Amino acid sequence: MSDEKDRFGDKLHDVEKAREDQWAREEDRRLLEKLRQSREQDRQGMDEQAHRQAADLHCLQCNTKLVPRAVGGVAMMACPSDHGAWLDGESLKHMIKG
Repeated sequence: MSDEKDRFGDKLHDVEKAREDQWAREEDRRLLEKLRQSREQDRQGMDEQAHRQAADLHCLQCNTKLVPRAVGGVAMMACPSDHGAWLDGESLKHMIKG
C-alpha cells in the first residue's frame, strides 16, 4: 500500500514539474517574441532615419541632391552627374564581399 502511495506521489510530482516546464517554455517564447518585435521596430526606425538623412545628401562637387540608385544589387545614393555615391555600412560590406 505504501508503495502505491509513493508511486502516486511521484506521478503528481512529475505532472507538477511538467506543468512548470510548460509554463517556463511559454514564458520564454512570449519574451523572445516581444524582443523580436522590439528589435524589428528599432530596425525600422533606424531605416526610416537613415532614409531621411540620405534624402538630404548633396554632391560635394556640384551640390546636386543625390538620387537613389542600385548597382549590382547594392543600394546607394548617387550624384546624377556621376561625381560619386554614398553607401551605408551594410551596402559597403556587401559590395566588398561582392
